[in-house]
Amino acid sequence: MKSKRRIRLKAMIAFLAYNIILVGLLAPFVLFWGPFQALKTMAVGSVYTSRHPQVVKAFLSQTEIDRIMNLNNSQGVNNGGTIGRKKVMADTGSGITIEDIQGPNFKGKVMLIKDPQRIKVAVTKEIGITGERVSDLVKDTGAVAGINAGGFYDPNGKGNGAFPDGLTVHGGNIVHNNVGNKPVNIVGFNDQGKLIVGNMAATQISEKHILEAVTFGPNLIVGGKPIISGDGGWGIAPRTGIGQMADGTVIFVVIDGRQPTWSLGATLRDLMNVFANYHAVTAVNLDGGSSSELVYNGQVANKLWDIFGERYIPTAFIVTP
Repeated sequence: MKSKRRIRLKAMIAFLAYNIILVGLLAPFVLFWGPFQALKTMAVGSVYTSRHPQVVKAFLSQTEIDRIMNLNNSQGVNNGGTIGRKKVMADTGSGITIEDIQGPNFKGKVMLIKDPQRIKVAVTKEIGITGERVSDLVKDTGAVAGINAGGFYDPNGKGNGAFPDGLTVHGGNIVHNNVGNKPVNIVGFNDQGKLIVGNMAATQISEKHILEAVTFGPNLIVGGKPIISGDGGWGIAPRTGIGQMADGTVIFVVIDGRQPTWSLGATLRDLMNVFANYHAVTAVNLDGGSSSELVYNGQVANKLWDIFGERYIPTAFIVTP
């Protein structure tokens, strides 16, 4: 009898294992080739803009990917509903306020920094070798807070955040440039503490008096006007963004994602709406996904998606004391 039970148990385990493997193998085909157009559109937008775009490219042609991304951009969507806000920390002495935010499908953190001159770019000490965690970049610079900033390219396939992508500026000097004099979307602050976004070449950095900057996008709000059409075409994911109010107050936004029991994530439209809710006159999307992180007083303030903890990245926007 015991022998028969063991055989049955093994058979059940084998059956379950077979079905789990089968579902795992079939899932990408259902997502990218299946009849569920809305699911396909969301999956393409989310995965293609993650650090694994090759997954989408394995199933769809570049023409089809571009068609879906453009379809996403042209779709009319609502504003995602109201944004719930709850103040969790306000230190008038430090000029920093932190609030919890909540939308229809996401939760996150907003940090408001009264003095824009305190915002600097921190860069990994070992460019070309390895990146650093946001908490390390904050600690190394003696800062009180920080968020992840620009993206990175990965020539060696290591994915360790060693190479900042585009133009990276600190203290008015270009510390890394892999685009020559090709214009790229700059996200940075000038000598007056004004957040500057838009295409700029390396030769324009000093002309525009840019002191601190990274490269990323897309821009969300420019001159007080929202500019994202549709849902933005990047799917739903963890998001990080930076913005500024008319009075100079800097807005850090970090939205958690890919955690079904906590927060699914946000579209670019959702992120833009958060900044609009805080009356931003300028706002831009920063690197997201598993890079999205807010650190304050030595602690990670949001809920990271990556099971391995903080990601190694090349740059962060930090808040000096």
